[in-house]
Amino acid sequence: MAYESNIARSAVDFHGLNQLREQAVKEVDSQQTLKQVAGQFESLFINMMLKSMRQASLGDGVFDSSQSKMYQDMADQQLASDLSMRGGLGLQEAIIQQLGSYQLQSAQPAKTGQSYSYDTVTIRPALAKKVNELMLKQIRDIHAENIDTDSTTELKDIGAVVFDSPQDFVKTLWPYAQQAADKIGVAPEVILSQAALETGWGKYVLKDKAGETSFNLFNIKAGKSWTGDSVSKVALEYRDGKAYNEASQFRSYESYQDSFNDYIEFLQTQPRYRDALKHTGNADAFVEQLQKAGFATDPNYSDKIKRIMNSDILARISLESDHA
Repeated sequence: MAYESNIARSAVDFHGLNQLREQAVKEVDSQQTLKQVAGQFESLFINMMLKSMRQASLGDGVFDSSQSKMYQDMADQQLASDLSMRGGLGLQEAIIQQLGSYQLQSAQPAKTGQSYSYDTVTIRPALAKKVNELMLKQIRDIHAENIDTDSTTELKDIGAVVFDSPQDFVKTLWPYAQQAADKIGVAPEVILSQAALETGWGKYVLKDKAGETSFNLFNIKAGKSWTGDSVSKVALEYRDGKAYNEASQFRSYESYQDSFNDYIEFLQTQPRYRDALKHTGNADAFVEQLQKAGFATDPNYSDKIKRIMNSDILARISLESDHA
């Protein structure tokens, strides 16, 4: 098509989008037009993602200025356009599937000089959800390409590190979570969200009487079958909707990697978690099944994990790690 060569120029230009709209009206049944529309929107999404990544940085560099930021923005726009033309993040397919089931409502050509209006855009929840899922998947895939997470690889021991912030917690433990997640096919964000809930973003990892950390990120208790070290702690438990303080023994490990490894083994060897392991491809269903199986007695356990999963910290840190 004649307008295909203009996609790079107009990928982040609303005037270009308006021209494409006019072309779409003229060729209402054209699959090629639909593909170009999807490509334009994917380019916009990629550019938005790049902008979010820049905003998530720690601060301005020594040589940053308004001019350098302007050129950086131009470079990001060009990168977004190029990525979209080369297949992008897979959003085009999702958008085509969504838009393909709808016919264009307008049968009249757009008036010359008519500007693009934000008010005419309607975002369907199903499309927005699909786009978010695809973007998060792409973030995980990009991160996985830059970190060796083979299940047989022993990661460097970080010792009893102190986590200064939620961001520090996620960035430090991401490689371990990625490695553990690969063993059962769940997203690393799910595992880290659960660990964040159990330990208050690493601030309250259980310690022994001497003040030494247990490295227990998931507060797994030391039952009769546990032969390793343990620490004693009075924890809040729920029964029949009421909260009680109860002293229990919890497992103690030599490292955070041991904690992640034992967490995966714990799920795989306990029959009650079979249903959870059947839903590793669906984060919400997975944590719901964990609660149903009795991983924790808190009646709001799965909802709390979901709120952490849906925060921007995990996605933002994963992007920063790719460019560290």
